[in-house]
Amino acid sequence: MVMTSNELRNSFLEFFRSRQHHIVPSAPMVVKNDPTLMFTNAGMNRFKDIFLGNSPALHPRTADSQKCLRVSGKHNDLEEVGHDTYHHTMFEMLGNWSFGDYFKKEAIAWAWEYLTGVLKIDENRLYATVFEGSSDDDLEMDSEAFDIWKQYLPENRILKGSKKDNFWEMGDAGPCGPCSEIHYDSRPDAERTKTPGEQLVNNDDPQVIEIWNLVFIQYNRKASGQLEMLPARHVDTGMGFERLCRIIQGKTSNYDIDLFQTIIGEASALCGIRYGTEERTDIALRVVADHLRAISFSIADGQIPSNNKAGYVIRRLLRRAVRYACTFLGQSKPFLCRLVPVLTQTMGDAYPELKAQQTLIERVIREEELSFLHTLSTGMALLENVIAEARKENRTLVGGKTVFEMYDTFGFPLDLTELILREHGLQYDQAQYATEMEAQKNRSRAAAAVDTGDWTELSPCGNESSFVGYDRTEADVRIVRYRTVKTKDRQQYQLVLDITPFYAESGGQAGDTGCLQNAAERIAIVNTQKENNLHIHIADRLPEHIHDRFTASVDTEKRRATEANHSATHLLHFALRRILGEHVEQKGSSVNADALRFDFSHFQKMTNDELRAVERMVNRMVRADTPLDERRHTPIDEARAMGAMALFGEKYGEEVRVIRFGESVELCGGTHVKATGQIGIFKIVSESAIAAGIRRIEALTAEKAEDFAYSIEDTVRQIHELFNNSPAFVQAVKKTVEENSVLKKQLEEITRERTVEFQKKLMKQIEECNGMKVIRFNAPFPPDLIKNMAFNLRQKVERLAFIAGSLHAGKPSLTVALSDALVAEGKNASLVVREAAKEIAGGGGGQPFFATAGGKNANGLENAITKAFDLLMKA
Repeated sequence: MVMTSNELRNSFLEFFRSRQHHIVPSAPMVVKNDPTLMFTNAGMNRFKDIFLGNSPALHPRTADSQKCLRVSGKHNDLEEVGHDTYHHTMFEMLGNWSFGDYFKKEAIAWAWEYLTGVLKIDENRLYATVFEGSSDDDLEMDSEAFDIWKQYLPENRILKGSKKDNFWEMGDAGPCGPCSEIHYDSRPDAERTKTPGEQLVNNDDPQVIEIWNLVFIQYNRKASGQLEMLPARHVDTGMGFERLCRIIQGKTSNYDIDLFQTIIGEASALCGIRYGTEERTDIALRVVADHLRAISFSIADGQIPSNNKAGYVIRRLLRRAVRYACTFLGQSKPFLCRLVPVLTQTMGDAYPELKAQQTLIERVIREEELSFLHTLSTGMALLENVIAEARKENRTLVGGKTVFEMYDTFGFPLDLTELILREHGLQYDQAQYATEMEAQKNRSRAAAAVDTGDWTELSPCGNESSFVGYDRTEADVRIVRYRTVKTKDRQQYQLVLDITPFYAESGGQAGDTGCLQNAAERIAIVNTQKENNLHIHIADRLPEHIHDRFTASVDTEKRRATEANHSATHLLHFALRRILGEHVEQKGSSVNADALRFDFSHFQKMTNDELRAVERMVNRMVRADTPLDERRHTPIDEARAMGAMALFGEKYGEEVRVIRFGESVELCGGTHVKATGQIGIFKIVSESAIAAGIRRIEALTAEKAEDFAYSIEDTVRQIHELFNNSPAFVQAVKKTVEENSVLKKQLEEITRERTVEFQKKLMKQIEECNGMKVIRFNAPFPPDLIKNMAFNLRQKVERLAFIAGSLHAGKPSLTVALSDALVAEGKNASLVVREAAKEIAGGGGGQPFFATAGGKNANGLENAITKAFDLLMKA
């Protein structure tokens, strides 16, 4: 009987459990507190601190199944996803790890035993590669691995690989080492006889694929490019789970395994298109199935689609899937969200976060789909104008700059633009597009360029950095290492201390500021960040006497204000769950000395009564002055038994820190007040939506809350004075608003009457030119009245060309409307407006029959009207 994917995953973990490996759950796919990564792109990411020697290994042997995402940077496979049989964005990586314990001999032996002994894979279809050496790094061939492999494979199936294929590096800097890959040849026997598999290894053959990479991490690549030996040798192995399933289940494509076929089958049923009937719909179904997994796991880990960083990557994936579903599967309404239940059913047992977050995942995806479908609709209208303009000018080539603007400004996908243009016999200037894209990339690179130097070690204990900031805000320290960081407009220094009272930015809490000082000098610390488990103190200059001892002092005023806001988020979380329900879960937070921001799952706007109830509950807890109950190094199971809330998307160790204020119990590494009374007062200043099913509360505490109350009080007092300090203040304001409403309606009625009279006047002034009936004028009407006038006249006047200029509330605008008959002849209001609006230093657009533009130069209105008229005469 063929193993299911769940059975196969379990068999791997059990095999290594029997070899004294500690089994750990997958770390979140979305990476936090690491400036070098947005997503986990390999199983080793979570262990980077151990490889660098910055953290001890709790277990010398570990195994896991890690969810990973590769869409950008070095591991950019996105454009191949769906088009071939084995590339994915989100994938699972099975891995076994040795931290200073076993090395090449055991790693290779166990890999061979599991594949050929446990899974019974045909050993005659397996190949191994070893590092051939590199003169660039003065490294010799990995003869040790080669000799070990000779115990299992003939030499003709042990291949020497280049640095590109057989020297694993996570990035430009960091842990690295030679690797030994295991490849599998799934071709029929006749093909294998005709072409030996060794000729196809690492040559992009879809049936001769790498399944397991055994990495022997023994070096650290410095920023200078030099290699240095790590403190200890480690083993990092990664086996593509989907590829292994494909072999065991006897398939020739990863997308044919059970993990994908359940999703593809449901998608096929929903859109009525059978998988396997046409290549382009097959590609679309594969893209949808793959991207659905990546998007859903990211949302479950707390990453909502957005326009920034990791959120933008997820939004880009979602929109790519929507575009394929819309273009090739005929789905013009939300589609991906309807597939979330089958994904949860397929993978929810192995990854319970999918089940727990299913409703949120569905809602977020649905809202994103609706938004992008609207973008596609808008883009189609813009593209129709571009096509009409090209036809009018008898051009077959559309400007690359125009196509780039559609992509960059409106988010319209390039490949869809290309497809539609091709259907109309058009092409776009690819060289011009590439120039625009490269210019944008150069601007982005220049803005974000960071030159980080190598660490200068000042102490042999440079890897040790003890945080003492929970207990004190000053400490006697020395600098153990530093490096220079250069950006476009400044140079700063990053310092690591032997001990530090400075809290490093993490968990939503801002990093501490303060200073290092002694009798000779004072160095300002402008921020504290965490990288690879090191507290990094950022300064604008280095101490002159860098080997001296210093007193490290935290800015206590800012620390206390930040602590008040952080502790208040815990009380807020507790109150929200009590008032709104247990479905409320934290989805993000930001706390600093000025304010707090708290994001949480809830599916509707909070009422004023609910906000008041939450605020009152938090303030009752503040007045209770409940002391902090802090428990460090608590076993995770014991913490959960205490009722501590663990957040999805956070990475927890086997021991955690528990923060309790009365009934509020959370896992947290941040700094907090000693008792809730130190929060002073809690005041909510806003509640809003940031995504489907995600609300955001912004609030103030202590002095900032007082200042906010005083500002409201001052505003009320000033308004009160405007009403002569009337004792019936609210009634006086209400009466004024009502009177203003009546007067506004009267003014609108007068304006409408004037508009009707003006419209009758225009009917008498129609110009007949080139077979058109032209109405043009410049009048100070609001844009909405001019729009109504234009639509009324379109109904009454055949072959109408309506051109109106208006200066209303100090803003010039231009409106062009055309009858359907003129549009049918090829005239286009949007193109006319876009060109004529240059006279008022503005821009705009719309539909071929109606378009508007706003501008900045009111003096150019008459010229704009004349320009629009001339353009229509020439068209």
